[in-house]
Amino acid sequence: MGSIVFLPLKKSIEVQSFSNKTAWVTGASSGIGEQLVYALAKAGAKVIVSSRKQADLVLVKANCPNPENILVLPFDLTDEGGMEKVAAQAKQFSGRIDFLFNNGGVSQRSVITETQMDVYHRLMNINYFGTVALTKSVLPIMLENKSGKIIVISSLMGKFASPLRSGYAAAKHALHGFFDSLRLEMHEHNIGVLLVCPGFVKTNISVNSVTADGSKHNEMDNAQATGMTAQECAEKILKAVRKDKHEVYLGGKEIIAVYLKRYLPGVLHKILLKSKVT
Repeated sequence: MGSIVFLPLKKSIEVQSFSNKTAWVTGASSGIGEQLVYALAKAGAKVIVSSRKQADLVLVKANCPNPENILVLPFDLTDEGGMEKVAAQAKQFSGRIDFLFNNGGVSQRSVITETQMDVYHRLMNINYFGTVALTKSVLPIMLENKSGKIIVISSLMGKFASPLRSGYAAAKHALHGFFDSLRLEMHEHNIGVLLVCPGFVKTNISVNSVTADGSKHNEMDNAQATGMTAQECAEKILKAVRKDKHEVYLGGKEIIAVYLKRYLPGVLHKILLKSKVT
């Protein structure tokens, strides 16, 4: 690990407003990402909206109060080699990127013994490597402006795991390791990092999840259907950004599992064994 030298802390990064700032949201065509776009646009931000689905992004732009302040920029998170080109296009929009919301991703519903290795590669490429590659392409822009905030929409699965989510949980755990390091490295450059860990949110994440052979799950989980709304989740995320939080947990009683994992892991193990996981 090597030696660690403790240095005096600088004043924390303060974010007062999104007005006249530029935010980039991935996974912006639906769910939490779509609601983040609306909330940011309402707060006066210029917003770059990205996902693979250009037609859906165009609809999201049309639903914003000031569509002229929205840039539709479709791309695929698995296109690691194209990230720098996409980041350059994003920078041309306003000359800066103040906030990067890494929200794009895909979940999983399959047992380990049946899951093909290419499915695990896909989960890591989208949820981890794609997010890292995009962030690394945006960092030079933020460093040039001497400020910025990177928001990573992780999951409670980044803090513990459950059956049927092995590859998804692995990718989310990896995000925490990378972005915790990045937060420390970027502190002196006035660039913050927020890890957001939602629990059950009413989106199509379970419907769009991949199964053992990579096909679409096409089913809405009961917990997802009765979870917090994507709009409420987006509002809580922006509140955490304004407060310069490092990590937040969003959801209902499922948040308790984070603390059980930390302090009473045996109890959480027994609870998960008895739970109906879909």
